[in-house]
Amino acid sequence: MLWFKKKAVAPEITTLASAIDYTLLDPRATQKDIANAINIAIKHKYYAVCVNSGNVKIAKDYALVKAVENLNIVSVVGFPLGAQNLQTKLFEAKQALADGADELDVVINIGKAKEGDYDYIKNELSRIVRQSKGKIVKAIIETCYFDREEITSICKACVRAKVDYIKTSTGYGTGGATPEVIDLISNVTAGKCLVKASGGIRSASQAEELVRAGASRIGTSTEI
Repeated sequence: MLWFKKKAVAPEITTLASAIDYTLLDPRATQKDIANAINIAIKHKYYAVCVNSGNVKIAKDYALVKAVENLNIVSVVGFPLGAQNLQTKLFEAKQALADGADELDVVINIGKAKEGDYDYIKNELSRIVRQSKGKIVKAIIETCYFDREEITSICKACVRAKVDYIKTSTGYGTGGATPEVIDLISNVTAGKCLVKASGGIRSASQAEELVRAGASRIGTSTEI
């Protein structure tokens, strides 16, 4: 079956809030916590709320109760380690979309990337992109575990897989987004996919610096 992926277009960042995916991935998160995250996102007019896949329906239903139409729900897939097999990731992605996710943030298989098996990275992401049928898919590559050469090769695999965004970090690794890594990803991808900065972003000034470096989306669990 033929398939295509429409090229991602960077949303206009009219305010910093319009670029923020407000993130709640704490395993201790309750329904009350998820509702609170939605309320915070509505208050600040954030672009999205990012939650674990098992919490997508809770987040989506609460957003509908609040009658908010322009708040997206993002689900992580394979979070936080990326080591699940492909069929597990495919099922998780399919269920998250069925539960109402507007976008998916997929952790790549970090071990395969460390081995230099970039075809595996490309093929895994391609399958998820095809299954997602036009929904935004971001590849979380956990940059803190890789050198510049490895990041370059991973980014090329992500471009080949036709993901919409490359996301720097899970927030559970040994480091997060930096202007230098955002600049590297932006240069390698050359506009063929966008960049989401995440991990350790705790202030508006830090987020703004990452946007200036080339990020089109900011993932943060801090209310900024």
